[in-house]
Amino acid sequence: MATTPPGPRLRWSPLLALATAAFLGIVTEALPAGVLPEMARDLRVGEAAMGQSLTGYALATGLSAIPLARATARWPRKRLVLAAVAVLLLADAVTALSPSYPLTMAVRIAAGVAVAAIWSELVGYARRLTPPALHGRAIAVTGVGVPLALSLGIPLGTWSGRLIGWRPTFALVAALAAALLLWIATAVPDAPGHPGRPAPVRTALRLPGVRPVLFVTTAYVLAHNVLYTYVAALLDHYGAGGRRDLLLLVLGLAAVAGLAATGTLIDRRLRHLTLAATAAFLTAAALLLLPAPPLLLAAGLWGLGWGSVAPLFQTAVADAGGEPGQTLLVATWNTAMGLGGAAGGLLLDLHGPGTLPWSALALLLPVLAVTALARRHGFPPRRRPTAPGNADGPWAAPRAAPLGDGDRGTGDVPVSPRAG
Repeated sequence: MATTPPGPRLRWSPLLALATAAFLGIVTEALPAGVLPEMARDLRVGEAAMGQSLTGYALATGLSAIPLARATARWPRKRLVLAAVAVLLLADAVTALSPSYPLTMAVRIAAGVAVAAIWSELVGYARRLTPPALHGRAIAVTGVGVPLALSLGIPLGTWSGRLIGWRPTFALVAALAAALLLWIATAVPDAPGHPGRPAPVRTALRLPGVRPVLFVTTAYVLAHNVLYTYVAALLDHYGAGGRRDLLLLVLGLAAVAGLAATGTLIDRRLRHLTLAATAAFLTAAALLLLPAPPLLLAAGLWGLGWGSVAPLFQTAVADAGGEPGQTLLVATWNTAMGLGGAAGGLLLDLHGPGTLPWSALALLLPVLAVTALARRHGFPPRRRPTAPGNADGPWAAPRAAPLGDGDRGTGDVPVSPRAG
């Protein structure tokens, strides 16, 4: 009797290696938020100035995403990811030893540029490692590094910073990067770069729906980073500085829950989920305005909203603008993260931490309004996954065959935004 051949399987080791690269990028970026007072004290600067280490990182990622993608388009993909992780290793090691604020800022900016390459490759590399029937699961596996970094990596880093100091904590992250280099070198197959010349990304801006999604992304991420970058100062303002690691853990676990719920409903309820994620964060910001805010509840609502929006915005912009839209989303997301940190630092210096929730509230109200109004394009009641620019847009490319061990495929490697 004939036997049924086994179906296609995921290649767990290379996919998990890519997920770990995403984990490393988020932890390297956000770790200073949990140990900001300690870093500021050791480097002899104010907390607002130290917060610019997150701003510089995020701006470097956002501003370099498009030019870096064009400059490295023909590089073999494995070499590009290895180079990016090597820069993260160097940046974390130098941060652990740095005697000065300018040196710390310089290596943080270099790390931000490097992580732009990781985000540019994550989704596309996952697709090229698997047959089409498993693309969704492969992308989900590589994407797990972001919620794990939020729910476990950042709280553990904060706890470690309080226990052994922020410098040894950065050294531990550098050790993780060294192990990851070896893992990628031995477990991840190579893939070629892109032949030819990519079309201008600005073509996506002419497609209906792209601009509302980019506006909503900008305002939401600004609101998050105004608060998150200076969460230590905000909690000290409420007399809850000693609960910093617990509250970050609650925020991270809620983000994982939000991501899980979004993953099950996004194809049918993208518009409703976007409105709900905005309402959750808006409610959290409003709760923080109370004289004695319920911090655990606020952290939970904030996390539910924040954990949901990355796949929501990514899917919305892909439906509206295809790969050029996704490239714009990467640049928009990370630039907004940097500007949020800068704006939060200015508010902290001029008016104190009590103004931060007000600014988040002011940013989130337009997000709710634009999402509600963008019914025809951007956030329609029913998804249109074959919208102009998605499958047939100006950057459409042949689909890649999955890579076998040692194979070199061809095709597109789409750009993916962060969750972090």
